[in-house]
Amino acid sequence: MKRVGSVSGFALLALLAIMAFAGGAFGQEEATVSPEMFTVNNLWMMIASGLVFIMHLGFATLESGLTRAKNTTNILFKNTLIPCLGVITYAFVGFGLMYPGEFNGYLGFSGFGLFPDEAGVTTAYAGGKYTFWTDFLFQAMFAATCATIVSGAVAERVKLSSFLIFSFFFVSFVYPIAGSWKWGLGFLDKMGFYDFAGSTLVHSVGGWGALAGVLMLGPRMGKYTKDGRTNAIPGHSMPLATIGVFLLWLGWFGFNGGSVLNADPAAVSLTLVTTTLAAAAGGLSATFVSWAIAKKPDLSMALNGILAGLVGITAGADQMAMWSSMLIGVIAGVIVVYAVMFFDRMKIDDPVGALAVHLVCGIFGTLAVGLFGNKAGVGQLVTQAIGVAAYGVFSFISALAIFGALKATMGIRVSPEEEQEGLDLGEHGMQAYPDFQQSSFGGGPGLGVPAGYAASQMAHGALHTKTEMA
Repeated sequence: MKRVGSVSGFALLALLAIMAFAGGAFGQEEATVSPEMFTVNNLWMMIASGLVFIMHLGFATLESGLTRAKNTTNILFKNTLIPCLGVITYAFVGFGLMYPGEFNGYLGFSGFGLFPDEAGVTTAYAGGKYTFWTDFLFQAMFAATCATIVSGAVAERVKLSSFLIFSFFFVSFVYPIAGSWKWGLGFLDKMGFYDFAGSTLVHSVGGWGALAGVLMLGPRMGKYTKDGRTNAIPGHSMPLATIGVFLLWLGWFGFNGGSVLNADPAAVSLTLVTTTLAAAAGGLSATFVSWAIAKKPDLSMALNGILAGLVGITAGADQMAMWSSMLIGVIAGVIVVYAVMFFDRMKIDDPVGALAVHLVCGIFGTLAVGLFGNKAGVGQLVTQAIGVAAYGVFSFISALAIFGALKATMGIRVSPEEEQEGLDLGEHGMQAYPDFQQSSFGGGPGLGVPAGYAASQMAHGALHTKTEMA
């Protein structure tokens, strides 16, 4: 990848009509392309941008569903402001940091703001694949995703103001600098590191930021007892969580399919198929593994398994065969179950499973390119591991520094009284469900759901017992 939802039937028909008219022009890599192909490329990229944009609604509903009702307004507010902050900061500084042009491979900057030259809106830009404006739009939709991943992990106890300041710096500087190392043709790109659509550049970068935030904040009140046991904290709405996952799955067609960066039917269709196969395989494997452990079918583990498969395939979605895609999904689905249990055993409180899905499966997906990709082998695997390590060190230390500075100055955690009452009232003075009593949604102190566990208390008990016995 890179340089860089729901779509109306009219737009799709228009795209198909133009594709038919363009005919055999697809797949060519000439510097100058026909006006028809230029139009199709831009149209597909803009449709893909819309699909990626709708993923923010998916993150909002998933995060809301897996947390308590008393924090719903706060979570929706964060997920509303993150794309707003992301688009503005990426336009002002992030785009210039991520794509600095000629630079030393580690840090460069092409300037503030969006000021394309005359070639920016012609086929002379990017080999005729898209215009400068299409380029920015697609990239901007990715930029805020890192901060959204962090939002879920630190939910139900982080100060809103502190989180928004963290998001500003993380999206403005950390994500684009890291992105420049590969997608901006930096040192990792020159090494041969491969990450097609962001298993590491988006997901594990966000996951490392989430881990830093969780460690700095500590667990939610009542999550872990003094004798070392784990309390189940059920989320308030599995329907919302399910809607969120299906919105994310839909958005991933743009996330991965748009990362082809043109409308070549062969490349786009392969990418969409590998993406879908991995998601389905991940959902099935996570279901069977968690069912075997808990003795009950776990909806939230099935949902996280789908996301695990999607994250896992993202690094190599453009080059995997059918069996490789399914195998990556299966492995990611298994990994996410045990990763959830591992973080719980380590007393690392992540309400929505962001660490297991985005960090752990993002790392696996990146390494999977060296195992199953076009250049699979020891050399490619080592290169992938070097890239994973470089992004991990940079992202984690950067996030720790930002959270540490905020903790030392304005604080990053709400008061115990606000946490018990709920962040909706403490931070916003309003409730998401004003016509219902809070207790109807498990809003009391100490209640909620551990990341990726079903609402079933029997399933919780079996998983926790398994974790504590391990």
